[in-house]
Amino acid sequence: MRIIGLDMGTRTIGVAVSDSLGMTAQPVKTIKRTGLASDLKELSALIAEFEITEIVLGLPIRLDGTKSPMSEAVEVFAGKLGSHTGLPVKLWDERLSTAAVTRVLKDADMSRAKRKKVVDKLAACYILQGYLDSRGSYG
Repeated sequence: MRIIGLDMGTRTIGVAVSDSLGMTAQPVKTIKRTGLASDLKELSALIAEFEITEIVLGLPIRLDGTKSPMSEAVEVFAGKLGSHTGLPVKLWDERLSTAAVTRVLKDADMSRAKRKKVVDKLAACYILQGYLDSRGSYG
């Protein structure tokens, strides 16, 4: 049982995958978005490769708890992804995930150019790990 975690942006989708026990998340890649069909195709290939059984998609909620236009776009994408893959898609509050990851990378003295290359997949990892931790040990 492996779970894929996604951090969806307008230009990229960060991807992370759990271990087979569903305890830890590992960053996998950042997908450059070129259109819905290609996004779904690339995600489907990763889902098959890693034998994914569940999808966790970060839902960008404002700090005051309200939804944004991006929240609505993510919800629409979640529906299309679920229909396309036949897998359950869980939306997970991702407030401040990218900011938290960026702060850690800055603290590690990573250059802006290097941060830009890894921040999305690390944000997906942060989202997925939060989801895994919320379920307790061994799901």
